[in-house]
Amino acid sequence: MITKQIPYGISDYERVVNESYYYVDKTMYIEKIEQSPSFLFLIRPRRFGKSLLLSMLAAYYDINYADRFEELFGNQYIFNKPTKDRGKYLILSFNFSLIDADPKVVKTSFEEHCTEQCNIFVDNYAHLFSTNFREEYHKRLSVGAQLQYLAHSASYNNLSIYILIDEYDKFTSTILASHGKKLYNDMTHGAGFYRSFFSVLKGMTTGNAAAVQRMFITGVSPLTMDDLTSGFNIGSNVTLEPQFNDIIGFSEQELRTMLDYFKAQGKMPHTVEEIIETIRPWYNNYCFAEECIGNNMYNSDMVLYYLNAYFSSGEIVLQEMIDHNIKTDYNQLNRLVKLDAALGKNFSVIQELAETGQTITAIKRAFPAEELTDTSNFKSLLFYFGLLSIAGTFRGKVVLRVPNLVVRDQLFRYLIEGYKGRFDKSIDIDDIEEVMENMAYQGEWKPVFELFGKRLGDASVVREFIEGEAHVKGFMLAHMSQTNHYIIYPEYEMAKGYADFYFQPNVYLHPEMLYSYIVEIKYLKRDAKDIDITKMRSDASEQLRRYAADPKVGASLGSTQLRLVGVIMKGWEVIDSFELPPPQE
Repeated sequence: MITKQIPYGISDYERVVNESYYYVDKTMYIEKIEQSPSFLFLIRPRRFGKSLLLSMLAAYYDINYADRFEELFGNQYIFNKPTKDRGKYLILSFNFSLIDADPKVVKTSFEEHCTEQCNIFVDNYAHLFSTNFREEYHKRLSVGAQLQYLAHSASYNNLSIYILIDEYDKFTSTILASHGKKLYNDMTHGAGFYRSFFSVLKGMTTGNAAAVQRMFITGVSPLTMDDLTSGFNIGSNVTLEPQFNDIIGFSEQELRTMLDYFKAQGKMPHTVEEIIETIRPWYNNYCFAEECIGNNMYNSDMVLYYLNAYFSSGEIVLQEMIDHNIKTDYNQLNRLVKLDAALGKNFSVIQELAETGQTITAIKRAFPAEELTDTSNFKSLLFYFGLLSIAGTFRGKVVLRVPNLVVRDQLFRYLIEGYKGRFDKSIDIDDIEEVMENMAYQGEWKPVFELFGKRLGDASVVREFIEGEAHVKGFMLAHMSQTNHYIIYPEYEMAKGYADFYFQPNVYLHPEMLYSYIVEIKYLKRDAKDIDITKMRSDASEQLRRYAADPKVGASLGSTQLRLVGVIMKGWEVIDSFELPPPQE
């Protein structure tokens, strides 16, 4: 039997099945969808599997595919437990990621896409209508008139329509980020063309024997839907519902099952456990419901990217663990998650995340674009984008945590871009690369911290924003993490405490590197008096020794020698530093 292929970048369910790609079965959610309200709205991060989910639903419900049920679903859960609505609907699909967001053509592009999809609908289902159906349809010139005619004709013929909308907010988010609120509001408020579109959809669901019986809409934020609410107030937002936490993405069990298959096919020189341990810190830890804390999901696109490259190269750690397409998507999001030019309160959220990896808030289910800069809304937006994930609860609020190294890398990039945009000077990555290389291969760790102290001290405009322990550590961490000698963990939990920095060696990319580090930083404000250096050294030393004894550290050192370093800083200046003797074997 031919080994199945990796469906990286493929969102066509029929192609996945017919061309022997590996499919992680999500058909068990069909029954849950049918038991939910009729018009559903699901938010998930970009490149998380939304398009393939909609394609699968279209294949299952399409009346034209009813006699292909075994061909398309014979190997899936749903084949033995079909629902009453199987093969019942006429499918009308839209993909608004295809809309050109250029303000000069956005309305025309939107109307052309909608008309094209309506034309496809007519071609697919004309045989179910009267002989003059196609001719009458083409007399309708506007999108609204076309949609209403399709709905009326379907209702008259006792036919039901299922509307699927993918990336409903893609072009509106681009408009908001790149061209401002006025143009965005012109589309989504009042008589705006996008608001009018959703008003028509709502009309297609109302009245006796309404044609549109079901709808499934996906996107990456609730912004546009909130602004469209009065024009479309029938949708049920299931984003945070526990029964849909796993509807897309891969659970660890789904991942293990897939890896077991490829291992059995002889495609994997490494063990399943080795692969999972490698990719878990990079692609895992997404949770979308408080009730599902601990039941974390892997980003499916990231996993498939990795497996595609792994099967090609045989290298368990890739030179590029981050998919370039993911980087591109995050760069697009960066235009919406704008850092305050004055490094205001939302920039402080980014700093907090860079230093501690988490924040606490109440997730907002919806908020208008006008209130995007409110801190709680800003944190919620980061959650919807996949830059934060539910990790716990605290006093009635939700603990949101940076899920993995891919996301952390992007947050560091946001932070660095914010500093560059505000400060006259920045630290050249080449300079950091040089001192980090010497740290890894020659044990020269002092120049790393001296470099940051000098550059921060040179840039006087920096000081009012960098003052404070979290800001100083975040600034250093963001820049040091742009090199690949170490995976640097801030506030790394070990031995019933949290080390400021654990420099875990990236031995797969640098197998000859010699040194790894635990660094404890003791911080003093610029105006601190009566400084007791001896006590600070003693406290740091006790913590370093305790951290070094943690088994997790020993398991990740490879052949490197662990070095224990203490750094005492006053503001941005290094006033003392020391190294403890190597821990005993």
